[in-house]
Amino acid sequence: MLKRMIVMLTVTVGMIGILGFVKFRQIQDAMGQAASFQPPPEAVTTVVAQQEKWPATLSAIGTVAAVQGVTVSADLPGVVSHIAFQSGASVHEGDLLVQLDTKQEQAQLAQQQARLAAVEAARELARLNFERMQGLVNEGAITRAEYDQAVAEQKQSVAEQTQTEAQLEEIRATIARKTIRAPFSGSLGLRQVNLGQYLSAGNPVVPLQSLDPTYVNFGVPQQDAVQVRVGQTVRITTEDFAGVAFAGRVTAINSIVDEATRNVQIQATLANPQGKLRPGMFV
Repeated sequence: MLKRMIVMLTVTVGMIGILGFVKFRQIQDAMGQAASFQPPPEAVTTVVAQQEKWPATLSAIGTVAAVQGVTVSADLPGVVSHIAFQSGASVHEGDLLVQLDTKQEQAQLAQQQARLAAVEAARELARLNFERMQGLVNEGAITRAEYDQAVAEQKQSVAEQTQTEAQLEEIRATIARKTIRAPFSGSLGLRQVNLGQYLSAGNPVVPLQSLDPTYVNFGVPQQDAVQVRVGQTVRITTEDFAGVAFAGRVTAINSIVDEATRNVQIQATLANPQGKLRPGMFV
């Protein structure tokens, strides 16, 4: 039994030795190959060097503002008799927006026009009478008092005509002030009046904004403001129109620094033909 165990142990040790020798030879071969390995040559490319100017840029937060923007309001009190616009419509300067009731003024106008016609006729008669009296007084056919009376009548007729014409212009001005028109071309907002509504002086009618061109106002820190010049290019972007940029130029720089933020307000002007940028937008 002992003899058999010795034989088995001897065989096992022999096999381990053989395996160890084989593994040793494999490691030696691998180390030899690694020592003789040559890395591939480096790939090299070339370009022609040239000088370029890298533009200096500043980023800022801005707000869109209309070049012209008002809330059209009533000048004189009155009742709305006609509304000639739709909310959101585009209008041109002078377009009728709202007509207030002018029946009383129209009646006064007709009355004064009739009076003016009568005054003009009386003035013409006084002129003819004066010319006739002037010839008679030179001939001594009438007294000086009669001639002076003709002169006074002519001056009175002239004064009456002037007064009547002034009253006519006053009535026409009142009618014009009750005829609310667009002060400039632009886009209207939401209508704030209704037919038959009584408006007091100053009551709002509709917002009106001129959208093309438009302003963008933004603040720049005082230490960076020295880099900004009128005429420099401005690039405007907004999250509402991803991938779209609007180009403009600096047109005004505020003359003071805001004490609260230490920023200088800058104003840029840019084209906005489709009205995509609206007053108050964050850009």
